[in-house]
Amino acid sequence: MLLGEYHHNLDTKGRMALPAKFRDKISAGAIITRGLDRCLFVFAPAEWQVLAEKLIALPLAQANSRAFVRLMLAGASDVELDAQGRILIPDYLRKYAGLKKEVVVAGLYNRAEVWDKEEWARYKEKTEGASDEIAEKLSELGI
Repeated sequence: MLLGEYHHNLDTKGRMALPAKFRDKISAGAIITRGLDRCLFVFAPAEWQVLAEKLIALPLAQANSRAFVRLMLAGASDVELDAQGRILIPDYLRKYAGLKKEVVVAGLYNRAEVWDKEEWARYKEKTEGASDEIAEKLSELGI
């Protein structure tokens, strides 16, 4: 279970330390890919397998399905933790998410998200401002 919000820095090579609390869950490596809302998703291998199986089962004949599968799978990269608990974020993923030096790692139970610090602040402000409306819509789904 990955939970919490952590602030880290990218080094000049594009490496980022994962929160210490997350390291044991992805000590065998992880998969990082394009996420939604201009962030990156980081999955432990077992969680990635679950998602990948759902993605490849989507209807090939539907353009939206093909586009989403391409976004997630073609953008994916295996990453390993180095001795300092860092992962190397590929350049194309850093560009996709607009990552600069300061990043935020958000734990969302079965995945982590990596955000540019400024983008995360904008997203969080917008979401927090609409929390009542979001809660009302989720209540329609039984949450």
